[in-house]
Amino acid sequence: MTAVAALPRSTATAAPRRLRKRWLAFSAVMTAAVMDLLDSTVMNVAAPAIRADLGGSYASLQWMAAGYTMALAVLLLVGGRLGDLVGRKNALLIGVAGFTVMSLLCGLAISPEMLIASRVLQGAFAAVMLPQGFGLVRDLFEPDERTKAFGFFGPIMGLSAVLGPIIGGTLLDLNLFGTGWRSIFLVNIPVGIFTFVVAAKHLPNTKPAANKVSLDVTGLLIATAGLVALVYPLVQGHEIGWPLWSKLLLVASLPILAIFGVHQARRSGRGLTSLIEPRLLKSRPYLSGVFFAVVFFGAMAGTFVLGMFLQVGLGYTPIHASLAMAPWALGALVGSAISGMTMQKFGRKLLHIGLALMALGLAGTYAVLSLTGLNVSQWDIAIPTLFGGIGMGMVFVPLFDIILSGVRDDEVGSATGMLGSFEQVGIALGIAVIGTIFMGKVSHADAAHRALNALDGTQTALLATIGGIALAFAAGFLLPKSARAGIEH
Repeated sequence: MTAVAALPRSTATAAPRRLRKRWLAFSAVMTAAVMDLLDSTVMNVAAPAIRADLGGSYASLQWMAAGYTMALAVLLLVGGRLGDLVGRKNALLIGVAGFTVMSLLCGLAISPEMLIASRVLQGAFAAVMLPQGFGLVRDLFEPDERTKAFGFFGPIMGLSAVLGPIIGGTLLDLNLFGTGWRSIFLVNIPVGIFTFVVAAKHLPNTKPAANKVSLDVTGLLIATAGLVALVYPLVQGHEIGWPLWSKLLLVASLPILAIFGVHQARRSGRGLTSLIEPRLLKSRPYLSGVFFAVVFFGAMAGTFVLGMFLQVGLGYTPIHASLAMAPWALGALVGSAISGMTMQKFGRKLLHIGLALMALGLAGTYAVLSLTGLNVSQWDIAIPTLFGGIGMGMVFVPLFDIILSGVRDDEVGSATGMLGSFEQVGIALGIAVIGTIFMGKVSHADAAHRALNALDGTQTALLATIGGIALAFAAGFLLPKSARAGIEH
């Protein structure tokens, strides 16, 4: 108060305006993150409508989702470095502009191949804009304000993740201006323009650190090759009959990714900037956390099969399917609130409780489908999906803080980027593996048997997802027992 009183009148009266501009600028950071989360989840309900319009195989539907997350996973490793090269504000503007243009191309797609290519590029630009957020928050706010700003991230991100399918279903049902499924991408255009204008006008300019940082292009190419070798056979293998080369490609992905790790260590040893901090690769708790994240987010992605079953198997409209899954979204919000308030007290115990509830909800859904078959209604699965959502929310919020608990302060940036990247890998693998199980049952079935095959594929996919959750439960015991306090991301 004294400091403000000592300022000239013009400066003192300008302070509130500067504060409002900081929060307006912060809204641009948040909308950039929300656009990514919405676009990574809307495919869950839009896939059948897209295939009915554009045609293509069921594998192409998987690529529309997996291509986005795979591009995001690979390029997240360099997205933060790009911010150091050109400045965080400039990198965010590049990412938002590219994301918006690619959203337009997605909405104008005339073939599955065009949509897949646009989705891959959309994910690439998302990888440029997302890593800038936390650094820009540090640029915008003083330390005593950052906690409040960061406090918005968890709830808003969780809300966006669970509401994505519902928003997508609503847009499909409204069929705005006759755009159908295209509206789920075209809606990004006004949001992207708002984000770009506000960011350009109100975000602070940060000085690039190009003299200290260089992009590891070789490492990026190796990582890309390894991830493509891993994901491509999983998504496409069933569609093309699993030829020998696809199996060899899958096996080759492991040594390629190992070469990437060796390359990172050698580059760091020469004093050059690496995509991943090599010391993290020697930390058992952190590597256990990465493994946990891959398995958990893969299981999260596996739950998309329920939305697919409701549409492909039972003939639900997209909005009806979205509303049928609303208990899962509601449960996720409840679980997020619970874990947000108690994670400092209970630490990793929350992860195990959440995973148990998630598995219970999916097992309950499996049991309901076994008892009711194709006569299942949305009310029959409401209770088990509610419990499953609560469990997912309880894991989602404290996960990163627990995994990063044992990471040194100077390694947090690299650790967070690597963890975010492998989160996307998990989602891509979950879509590929669980999607392959489901699509393998329905892709070659005639109309008379498609519903029964969809039911069988859904139950098989649910069991596989429960198995993934059990694996994550076991890996959870290797994680730090408590959450990291006061992390500045």
